[in-house]
This record gives sequence, structure tokens and C-alpha cells, in this order.
Amino acid sequence: MLCDNCGENEAVIHLTQIVDNQMGTYHLCEACAAEKGLEPEPGAGNFPLTDFLAQLGKEEAEPEERDPGRCEFCGLSLDDFKRTGRLGCSHCYVTFDGHLRGLFRRLHGATQHVGKVYLPPDPTEAERAERLSRLRRKLDQAVQKEEFERAARLRDQIREIEEVLG
Repeated sequence: MLCDNCGENEAVIHLTQIVDNQMGTYHLCEACAAEKGLEPEPGAGNFPLTDFLAQLGKEEAEPEERDPGRCEFCGLSLDDFKRTGRLGCSHCYVTFDGHLRGLFRRLHGATQHVGKVYLPPDPTEAERAERLSRLRRKLDQAVQKEEFERAARLRDQIREIEEVLG
């Protein structure tokens, strides 16, 4: 696969970015990745995401954010986070808040979750389907008993529910 930027070299970095619920995939060669600041540090290990996070942290971190201290619960430092790409505990989010907000903004385009949320099936739809089934049984019984006025009312109720269900 060729680099999306220059179109000449083989892509070695594949980056997927989601901004405003729009996903973009970028394939970059080593030279174009270095131009954009995505070049990994030598000896940083074989974790491309770790390298990417470490590079992003270097660009905009303010001096007071570079040394916010250590997390008082797990002892993780900002340098440890940059090296491993992992936080030590849930309290690290508060300790390194200033640094993480900038990082999340650059990575995701926002600092608050805007993704999908699981919603259980609409209970009213299930109830409507059950009611529809019951009305059809009653309609069959009314027709068998030759109660045509009642059957007509049931038929109308069934049509109303079917319109709602689509």
C-alpha cells in the first residue's frame, strides 16, 4: 500500500482517527510520518501506539505539565506514562489531567466521549408486538363465532398497531 501523503513510498504507519463520529484512515511512509511528528523514538520498543502517544506529548505539553509529579496512589510519573503508554490506576486521570486533556483532544478531537452507547431494546415495541399477536387471535375467534362487528373493531386496532410498527 502506498503512502497517502506522497503516493510514492510504501506505507509503514497506518493511523485511524475518529473526529465528530467520522472515521479517517491514513497510511503514511516513514518519511511522511516523520514530517508529521509520528517518528518513533529509538529504543522505545515495538509498541507503535506508545511511540505515537510519546511523540504527541512532546509537541504541546506546557512546562508545568511535564513534571506534575507522581500519582500519589500508584506512584506512576508522567515520564513512565510516556514510555509505556499506560496509566497505572484510575487516579492517574486526575493527576495527569492537564496533560491528558491535550493528548485526548489531539487524538480524538474531543475530551468527552461521543461514541455509541448501548441501549436495550425498546420495551414498548415488544409490548406492541405482543398486543398485536393477542388481537389477531381474538380476531380469528370473533370471525369463527361470526361476531363481525367485533371482528371489524379488532381489525382496525390491528391496522393501527401495524402502522406504528411499520
